Amino acid sequence: MRILVVEDIAETRRWLCAIVEEVFADAQLSQAETLRQARVLLEQPQDLALIDLGLPDGSGLDLLRQIRDSGAATICVVTTVLGDDASVVGALSAGAQGYLLKENPASLLAHQLRQIHLGLPALSPSIARRIMEHFSLTGPSAPPTHGLTGRETEVLALISRGLRNAEVARELGLAETTVASYIKAIYAKLGISSRAEASWHATRLGLNRDGRGARRG
Repeated sequence: MRILVVEDIAETRRWLCAIVEEVFADAQLSQAETLRQARVLLEQPQDLALIDLGLPDGSGLDLLRQIRDSGAATICVVTTVLGDDASVVGALSAGAQGYLLKENPASLLAHQLRQIHLGLPALSPSIARRIMEHFSLTGPSAPPTHGLTGRETEVLALISRGLRNAEVARELGLAETTVASYIKAIYAKLGISSRAEASWHATRLGLNRDGRGARRG
């Protein structure tokens, strides 16, 4: 088993590597402290990657997206101190299959990593609760589109694909300022504050299953 640990703080990296070596005794372990180093190491297939979100030369989210878009079978688990909703939603939307908080004791992290062998996601308990709470608030009992208009739904579908405001404007034949107004209204109606959360809602509403939202006049 090939495992990559991406962490810029040396002491924390050693701590995580010790946990990995305890759980996966026969693993071939690689270490990276920057996004650039991680990308070089990923040229060799990795079975598991533990990825910090805050790196000196970029975000771990970029690495998650790269792995997801490459189609690699690498299991990606975020290891971070960031437990806020935006970070969790952003990581899961980018392809993370687990989310562990480094504030948890080593024994708990080891237990969560062992669950990977059982096909279970490695999630810190508090993160699992947040995900459950999120779905309880955005599940089928909630209004399907939270009152979004047809045009707002269309804009939501496009930004969930990663399009910038200018690109959405070109796609829909609108002014960029008008797109910004639509996005502001979408955020207010959905009670969100980031594009990662918007992507989450778009997926739940089935707006990006085929890569585009339904066009409405």
